[in-house]
Amino acid sequence: MKRIMLIVSYNGANYCGWQKQNNAISIEEVINTKLKELLKEDICVIGASRTDAGVHAKGNVAVFDTETTIPPEKIAYALNARLPQDIRIQESREVRADFHPRYDKNNKKYSYRILNTKINVPIYNEYTMHASNYLDIELMKNAAQYIVGEHDFKSFCAANTGVKTTVREVYSLEITKNNNDIITIEITGNGFLYNMVRIIVGTLIQVGTGKIKPEYVAEIIAAKDRSKAGPTAKAKGLTLEEIYY
Repeated sequence: MKRIMLIVSYNGANYCGWQKQNNAISIEEVINTKLKELLKEDICVIGASRTDAGVHAKGNVAVFDTETTIPPEKIAYALNARLPQDIRIQESREVRADFHPRYDKNNKKYSYRILNTKINVPIYNEYTMHASNYLDIELMKNAAQYIVGEHDFKSFCAANTGVKTTVREVYSLEITKNNNDIITIEITGNGFLYNMVRIIVGTLIQVGTGKIKPEYVAEIIAAKDRSKAGPTAKAKGLTLEEIYY
């Protein structure tokens, strides 16, 4: 028996999320089904990040155990031949038998994309959130400095989330804007609470429109109260970029 790691990328628009659910198609379920077809074994992958419906990934991580004689690095190619076009395995390799993608120490990098134009441009619909009001990214950058560091992010966590602690460390938070008026927010940290990135984005959007001042973000963090932060930004703008072990 060997343990195989997969680096998984996907467009989450057509799925109920990573995790298997009744009466809906999940990314986990599709991968399990195609691995079973390929390896002739019952396979249940373990995913590092259980992304929500509509969320995308460039580098999610999953593992499974198998007795196959197919070389580990060849599994990605064979699996891609069976998977739908919106799911792709970027890499497959053998890892140690006790490696766990969720519980082994890791850092994650997410990105969030906002199309900041008066009128929406439909070609960007699947992976950007449209914001018609002008966003001042310099104000947003000023606010971002209060988020970087180790804090109790309870204000930026969905209510009734059962976690032992809401303390997390954000290593970096960078905001850029390209020539197509797409604002990209990149955030890296040692872990993220449920909806944390999307609530941070919703709050930064409020800063960008002038609804709240950048320094008010420090007060939001100190309050430890979800109602003080901005709304949860739409899922479709979020991408899990990479997981570092």
